[in-house]
Amino acid sequence: MTSMAGWVGSDPSTGTSARDPVPVRRPLLSVVLPAYNEEALIAETLRLVCGHLRTLERRYDWEVLVVDDGSKDDTSSIVADFAIKEPRVRLLRHVTNFNLGQALRYAFNRARGDFVITLDSDLSYGPDHIELLADTIIETRAKIVIASPYIEGGKVTAVPKLREIMSRMANKLLALTAKGSLTTITGMVRAYDRRFLLGLDLKATDFEINTEIIYKAQLLRALIVEVPAHLDWSRQQAVGSRRTSSIRVARAIASQAFSSFLFRPFMYFIVPGLVILVLSLYSLGWAVYHSLRFWATPEVTDFSDAVLDAFELSPHSFLVGGISLVVAIQLISLGILSAQQKRYFDELFHLGTAAYREQLRLGPDRAPIRGESAAPDQPDEAEKAR
Repeated sequence: MTSMAGWVGSDPSTGTSARDPVPVRRPLLSVVLPAYNEEALIAETLRLVCGHLRTLERRYDWEVLVVDDGSKDDTSSIVADFAIKEPRVRLLRHVTNFNLGQALRYAFNRARGDFVITLDSDLSYGPDHIELLADTIIETRAKIVIASPYIEGGKVTAVPKLREIMSRMANKLLALTAKGSLTTITGMVRAYDRRFLLGLDLKATDFEINTEIIYKAQLLRALIVEVPAHLDWSRQQAVGSRRTSSIRVARAIASQAFSSFLFRPFMYFIVPGLVILVLSLYSLGWAVYHSLRFWATPEVTDFSDAVLDAFELSPHSFLVGGISLVVAIQLISLGILSAQQKRYFDELFHLGTAAYREQLRLGPDRAPIRGESAAPDQPDEAEKAR
């Protein structure tokens, strides 16, 4: 795709207006690469990413931001050396490891582009996805474009089977609770409208930030688009033990389950509550039926005696029915309360976002993001080296 819709009157091949000879500014792309102990891959990653971006220079200006999130290896020095030869590469550094969410928030705050594109530093999605994401976000005027290997046209290569199964299950779980028909909610490879991104009050410090962004974008009814992508772990397999993933499987599962709870918390109460309610009604229905049956016999003249006979016949029906009815009522009540709380949060988030956007409109374009990285706002490492 080469459409530049949204940059009205511009000629993508020349960067000039069809009606006006004055040059029109090309969109600026900020490509973000969070990195943690990536010395085995980062030099080749930068070579491939910058090489691809150079092929797009007739249509896009660009910069690359590498966030070294407290690496204990030579990741920072490799990036700094590369940045000396390519000034459009900038090194942002955390002294300690703050995790993915904090690294991304730091990069979002320092990005200068009209659009921010996030990639994995191991290039599990190749650099050719940059052009696809950039063209799509401009053509569709979406606020977020997600690279998805799980929609028609996407594919997965060399990913360990367990990880692939976990990823698919996590995204299906989230899709059940999230609005719309997104297939990849946890993935990081995306394009963002930077001004829209500035208006989100992001708080997550780890990889759940990807889910938080989708959740809050949906609250604002933003247009989110998916494009088919190729998830390829061939590079990781080739590097082998020289590189260790920072993602912990058990932690990832817990995080994704909690993220689905954030999307629709009432489902975690009301659905189980309704199931237990059916169980309780079945047990209590049995108790009522047999109590009436005993009461209809000539030997029993008092209904309390009929109930006692039914209890002696099956005491567990009374116990299970009574306890499960109480539990069901409590769960359904919690579901109603959580739905009400979520609605209050949605309204407050809308109000807060509207106020913050007004602040951005009245203030400078480089207003800081709320919830910015706790790291001090210091010069880029590569800029200090130069």
